Amino acid sequence: MLRLKYLIPLLIFLFVCVFLFVGLYLDPRKVPSALIDKPAPEFSLPTMSGETVTKKDLLGKVYLLNVWASWCEACRYEHPYFIQLKNEGVKTTMVGYNYRDKPAQAARWLQVLGNPYDVILVDASGKAAIDFGVYGAPETFVIDKKGVIRYKVIGPMTEEVWKKDVKPIVDMLEKQ
Repeated sequence: MLRLKYLIPLLIFLFVCVFLFVGLYLDPRKVPSALIDKPAPEFSLPTMSGETVTKKDLLGKVYLLNVWASWCEACRYEHPYFIQLKNEGVKTTMVGYNYRDKPAQAARWLQVLGNPYDVILVDASGKAAIDFGVYGAPETFVIDKKGVIRYKVIGPMTEEVWKKDVKPIVDMLEKQ
C-alpha cells in the first residue's frame, strides 16, 4: 500500500508531462472553427464613415474579413502585409473589422499606418464578433460569393500564410 501511495503521484506527473510535451508540437493557428463551410452570421454594422453594411451588401464577391484593433500589437505586425497586398493589386475585397476599439484611436491608427481596406466595419462592443467565433485580434476569414466562410486564419496574416493557405483558396473561389 505504501508503494502505491508514491506510484500514483508519479503516474499523474508523467501523464501531465506527456500532455504538455504533445502540446509543444501543436500549431495554435490550427484551432478548428465550427463555422468553416457554413454561412457567415448575419450582421448589420456601422462603418467608420457612418453607413451601415450588412452581410447581404457583401454577397456576390469573395472577401477577406480582417479582425483588427489599434490596441492589438499583432495587428500592427500584420498590417504592412495587407498594405503590400493592396499595392500589389490583389483584387479580393478587403473588409476591415475594427474590434472593440475606440473610433478616434482606430482612425489615427489608419492615418499613420495606411488603409488597405475597401470598407471598415465597426464593432465597438464586440457583440457581433461572438457570432463569428472571434477569439481575439487579429483573425482573418475568407468568405465566398455566397457568404459562406471557407477559411479562417488565427493570428497575423503573413506572406507564408497568404501564399500557402489563403491565396489558393481565394483564387479558387474567384474562379467560381
